[in-house]
This record gives sequence, structure tokens and C-alpha cells, in this order.
Amino acid sequence: MFAGLPELGISNGEDLKETLTNCTEPLKAIDQFQMENGILLPTLQSALPFLDLHGTPRLEFHQSVFDELRENLMERVAIIAEGKEDDRYAKLEELLEKSFPLVKMPSIQPVVMTVAHPHNGVQVPEKKLKMVMADKELYKVCAVEVKRQIWQDNQALFGDEVSPLLKQYIVEKESLFSAATSPSSITSSVVLKLTQMIGKNVKLYDMVLQFLRTLFLRTRNVHYCTLRAELLMSLHDLDISEICSVDPCHKFTWCLDACIREKFVDGKRARELQGFLDGVKKGQEQVLGDLSMILCDPFACNTLVLSIIKNVQELLSQDALPRDSPDLMLLLRMLSLGQGAWDMIDSQVFKEPRLLEVVTRFLPAMMSVVVDDHIHVVEQKLPSEEKSSLSYPTALPDAFIRYLQDNRVACEMGLYYVLHIAKLRNKNALLRLLPALVETYNDMAFGDIFLHLLMGHLTLLSDEFGSEDFCSVVFDGFLLTSFSSKENVHRHTLRMLVHLHHKVLASYMETLMKTLEPPKQCSEPMKELYTQLTEKLESQKKSPPAADEPPSLDLGLHPVTVAPTSSTPTTPSTPR
Repeated sequence: MFAGLPELGISNGEDLKETLTNCTEPLKAIDQFQMENGILLPTLQSALPFLDLHGTPRLEFHQSVFDELRENLMERVAIIAEGKEDDRYAKLEELLEKSFPLVKMPSIQPVVMTVAHPHNGVQVPEKKLKMVMADKELYKVCAVEVKRQIWQDNQALFGDEVSPLLKQYIVEKESLFSAATSPSSITSSVVLKLTQMIGKNVKLYDMVLQFLRTLFLRTRNVHYCTLRAELLMSLHDLDISEICSVDPCHKFTWCLDACIREKFVDGKRARELQGFLDGVKKGQEQVLGDLSMILCDPFACNTLVLSIIKNVQELLSQDALPRDSPDLMLLLRMLSLGQGAWDMIDSQVFKEPRLLEVVTRFLPAMMSVVVDDHIHVVEQKLPSEEKSSLSYPTALPDAFIRYLQDNRVACEMGLYYVLHIAKLRNKNALLRLLPALVETYNDMAFGDIFLHLLMGHLTLLSDEFGSEDFCSVVFDGFLLTSFSSKENVHRHTLRMLVHLHHKVLASYMETLMKTLEPPKQCSEPMKELYTQLTEKLESQKKSPPAADEPPSLDLGLHPVTVAPTSSTPTTPSTPR
């Protein structure tokens, strides 16, 4: 408790113990010890007996004096640090040198930490930083600014601090899409903690980015890409120009973030984004790796594909060819760059992926599907005498199916087109497309993000679940083809039925309950969902619900605000 006092020539408990052990007159020895180590104020000695008469313990008196002196000293440190004297830093460094031996004393520790605070312009010497790092308790209580000095030269220790935050972030993000738990709003606490740990230290920022790249390569988890973008935007919102000005992705990410907030890439921002991509100079191609991570963020991908679908619809109304649209080509370029992020970073070959086959083979096939759907919608609005005798096609172009299976960019576009027609409540188009999703590139159709959105969009077609044909395609033709091998598909299906069970054909619902009964070795969330569905069905038998619209499951893909921001600018030409 009194470690460090002997170094300053001040007696401690051990000295008193030794004195009492070796003395012949203990009372005199105690008086002498008090005289030598008490408050060196001559007039005080005659006043102390009055405190004794009032029953005030000497400890209480000395403690009150100590507390007052400590507060005065800390105020004086603040005044010196804020002053303009040329020797102010020298004074603080001298005080740090004298007080540091007492840093482990709880009563003195606040003074030492105040003096050592980098805001006061004091750089803690390397030797003292090692002492702090070696003592867990001392390391725990020191200011984050002091820790930054330690972290920047100790990547392993910084990694130990950051790792739990990264794990927490991924768990929270996955819970939003997995249907394992009830989705809740993602807090920005992890991002804010990371920005506080980084401060204005570019070296620490680079370390975090390297952690994210490594973890993305190791796990292929796209939520690390989201964190890459969110962290930069958080530093941007906090006006940390020391970092934003040196990150070559800053303006691109800022512009893309504005698009994500509006869920659309308009023509003006498309040109700005293209300018950033075209501005990557020879010898700086490595920046494409970071840009590809930012574009691999599911929120960015969502915005790009929604913009592509909207662009395709506009081209259809203008009788224009997709390959003649510069905006569409740029959107495909960015989508392709994002979808190829893992391969690019893994191979360290920083070149944009080729789009030739997507543009010349898949796009025409997709446009033919879009035209079929458009013709059907228009024909439904015509008077009966003007309708043609042609039936709605049930088959899909071979190229469309093949590229869904073989090409990641094409598959992403196809999946979002399915979401688009589901949102439009186009039952015929949905029944035509869903069976084709059983086999997709890397099983993307059975990923949490797509299933989360699809389940929400299917609630818009809730009345169709009363039809056996519709149920047969949705369940037998798609969801039940993989539920036994993919627990996440099982969970998403159960969660949708919790909301739509009263709309599903009763005989079909009975069969589904038998099919979807969880195996013994399944997870607790799955068991809970099945139990919840069973209870709802029992409750429905006792008191059938009123016919109303079921609550939508569509939580959408919305950007996460990581810090309070001012209004989003139209153009990111000048950083805030």
C-alpha cells in the first residue's frame, strides 16, 4: 500500500516496525516518528492537542489535510498544463519523475495519472510504460491516452484489447439476420469504443484495419467489411482529420455512405464514385483491396443491387440496351469489385474483375425475364377483350439459371430481382423464379442475409399461403430442399410461420409441423421457435384471430449510425 515511499526518502510502515522492534522506550519512539514524518509546520504542533480534546482522531485530521492538498496539486497541474510558460512541460515531466514511484499507492495514483495524461503534453518515458504494462492493476486504471503509447509499440497487447470488441460486433450483426433471436437494433458501442481506443493515432488505426483484413480472410464474414466502413465514418463524424486525411478510401466511403442512407446511387454520386475508382494511380493499386472490402459490406451491396434493379427497370421503359448505360456499367463494376473482395485480398492481385460474361451473357437473359414480367403486369391491366391468349411462361432462360449457379455477381443480381418481384407481390414471377434458387453460387440463396429479407417480403403475399400450389413452391420447391442440412433455413422458416401460421392452408400447416419438428441435437433458439409456433397454433384453435395484415418481418438493410452527424452533404469533395 505504501510502495515507493522509501525511494523518496519517506518512512513507511516497515520503518516504524523496525524502530519499535529495536527501541527501549516505545512511546518516545512513536513521538519521535510523528515529529519527523508529520506535517512540518511548527505552529501546528501546539494546536494538535485541541483536536485530541474534541475527540478527533489524528488519522481523520491528516486524511482531510492530505485530500485538500491533493486536490490543490491536481488543480495546479491543470493550470500549468494550460499555461503558456516555456518551461511548463519540463515542470510536469519533473513532477512525473518525482511522483511516479508512488503510482501504486491508491491515494497518490490520481495525481500521477493526471500528470501523465498526454493532453498535458507529457510523454511517459519508455521505462515507465514498461512498468505500467507489467502491472495488470496499474495498466487497468491508467488513461486510454497512456495505453495508446503502450499499444502502438505492442501489437499483440492491442490485439488482446480489440479482439473481444470485434467478436461482440460480429455476434450482434449476425443476430440481426440469423433469426436465432429476436432482432434488435445494433448499438454503436463497439464502433465508439474502437474510435476512443484509436484516438488520432494513425498507427493504431492501421493495426485495426489489418486485424479486420486478417479476420475477413480467415472467416469470409462480410460483417468485418461493414465494420471497416463504419469505423472510418465514425472517425469522419468525430472530425479526426489526422486519420481521415491519410486514408485513401475516405472520400469514396463518405460518398458511398450517403448513397447507403438514401438506398440509391443517383447519377451525380455515380460519377463521383467513378472518379474515385478511375483515380487509382499506377503503383497504388493496393487501395483497390480496401475499396473492395468497403463495397463488400452487405449494406453497400444492398444499395448497389437495388440501384441496378431500378436502372434495369428504367432502361426497359426507355427501350434502351443495358450495355449502353454508363451508370449501370459503373454499378456492375462496383458490385463486382465488392463481390471479389476476398479473392483480391487473398491473392494480393489488385485488379478489377472482368465483367464481360455478366454483361454479354447474363444481362440479356435477365432482361428477357424482366420483359416477361413487365408484359404480364401490363396485360393484367388491359380489358379482357384486349388480352392476348399467351400464357405466362414457366421456364427460365438456360443462361439465367447457369449464371445463378456459376457467377457470384450474376447470382447477387438474380437474388435481389426475386426480392424485387416479391415486394411487388408478383406471385407468378415468384413461383417461376423460386425453384431456380435451390442451386445458386456458393448456396447464396440459403444465406442468412437473403433469407432474412425474403421471409419479410413473403409476408406481403400472406394471403397466397392459403393456396396449396403457392405453399408447394415456397416450401417443397425451395425452403424444405435444404432445411435438414442447414439449420439457419430451418430457423428462418419457423420464424416466418410464427407470423403467418394463421394464413397457411390448415392441412398443409399440419404437414409442415411434422416436417419441421426440430431434431434432438438442434440449438435452443430452434427449439424455442418451434415451441412458440406450437403454442400459437394451440391458441388459434381456441380463439381464431381476426383477419388482419400480419406484421412485416422486413427489417431491411439500413446503415448503422455510429455517431451523431450533421446533415449529409450532396458531394464529398471537401471533408468535414
